[in-house]
Amino acid sequence: MSALSAANEARAVLVGVDLGAGAAFDATLDELALLAESAGDTPVARLTARRKAPDAALFVGGGKADEIKALVESSGGQCVIFDQALSPTQQRNLERHLGVEVLDRTGLILEIFAARAQSHEGKLQVELAQLQYLSNRLVRRWTHLERQRGGVGHRGGPGERQIELDRRMIGERIKALKAKLVKVKRQRGTQRRSRERAGTFRISLVGYTNAGKSTLFNALVKARSYAADQLFATLDTTTRQLYLEDAGRSVSLSDTVGFIRDLPHTLVEAFQATLQEAADADLLLHVVDASSPALAEQTVEVERVLAEIGAAGIPQILVYNKADQLDAAQQPRVIADELELDGGRRVPRVFVSALRGTGLVELRGLLAAALAGGTEARTMDDATAGWAPPAVDVDTDRLQRHA
Repeated sequence: MSALSAANEARAVLVGVDLGAGAAFDATLDELALLAESAGDTPVARLTARRKAPDAALFVGGGKADEIKALVESSGGQCVIFDQALSPTQQRNLERHLGVEVLDRTGLILEIFAARAQSHEGKLQVELAQLQYLSNRLVRRWTHLERQRGGVGHRGGPGERQIELDRRMIGERIKALKAKLVKVKRQRGTQRRSRERAGTFRISLVGYTNAGKSTLFNALVKARSYAADQLFATLDTTTRQLYLEDAGRSVSLSDTVGFIRDLPHTLVEAFQATLQEAADADLLLHVVDASSPALAEQTVEVERVLAEIGAAGIPQILVYNKADQLDAAQQPRVIADELELDGGRRVPRVFVSALRGTGLVELRGLLAAALAGGTEARTMDDATAGWAPPAVDVDTDRLQRHA
C-alpha cells in the first residue's frame, strides 16, 4: 500500500509524463519524491516519458506501461505514483496491468492531508475532499460509511446494486459534511466581524508548502506551532497577536495551509473556510523559499491560487526565507528592497532566515509601515495604492537573479 494507511513504508516507483507546452512537468520528480516521503513511502526508482496527449486507457501507452512494469519488478516496487492526474479508468487499467497499487498526484496529496489534519474543521474539510475525489472511483469498498450515516436516508431495495448503494452513502456523507462546513464558515465569519469591529489589522502568512511559514510564524510571535522540514507539515490555521514596537500596537497574524503545484480543486473548494483567512486579510506575507531552484515557478503558483480564492488584490510583502541557505555569491546586498511582479506591480521584499532570526527586524519594520498606512485605499497596484513601502536601496542585480 502506498502511503499513510500502511503499517510499513511502501517502495514507490515515481512516474512523470511531459505532455508538452501548457502542462506542468518536473523532469527531476524531486517534488513528487518529497510528497511520497511525506506520505511515508520510499521512492526507489524514477521514470519519465513524453507524449503529445495522454493515452485514454493507460495514460502512458502500452509500451511505456510495460517498461514501468519491468522497473517495478527490478526495483521491488510496491506501488507506482504518477506526477499527473489520472482518470478512474486509467488508474484501474494501470493497476491491472502493473499488478501493484497506482496513485496519482491528487490522491497522494489527499492522503497526506488526511494524515496531517488535526482540528475538527480540518478533518471535515479533508474528508469532504477525499469523498469528492473518490466518488467516481468506487470499487465496492465503501460499505464502512454506513456506520457514519446515522438515521439519514435509506439503503434502498434489496435489488439495488452495491455500486449504487455506495454512491448513495457517499452522497449523503458529502451533503452532511457540507452542512457542517457551512456552520464552520458562519462561525469564522462571526469571529472576523468581531475582529473588524475591534479594528484589528489582519495579516496572513501564505506561500508554497515547506517555504517555512510556520517557522516564521513561531519566530515572530514566539509560538510553538508544529513546524518541520516536510511538505504540508501544518494544515490547520493558527492565529496569534503580534506586537509591533514601531507601531505601538498589536496585529493579528495567521498561519495558513501551504500551496503546491496542481493543488487539487477539491481541496481548494473544501478548504474554503480556512483559505478565507487569507482572502479577508489586510496584508499577506508571501513566504518564499529563497534557496529553492524552483523559486519562480512556486511564486507564480501561489499567485495563481491567491487569484482563485479572491485574494489577488490584497497588498503583500514578499518574504524570502531560508536566506542562510544561499551560497555566498547569492547572498543579497541589502536585506530589504522591492520586486516588480507581473503586470508591473511593485511589492516590498525582505530576505530573512526564520530559523536564525536574521532579517526579522527589517520585516517588523515593513509590517509597522503597512499598519501605519491604515486599511483604506490599499491595493497592490502602485498607481492606486494609498500605502507604499518605505524607501530602500534596490539591488537590481539581485532582482534579476531572483525574479
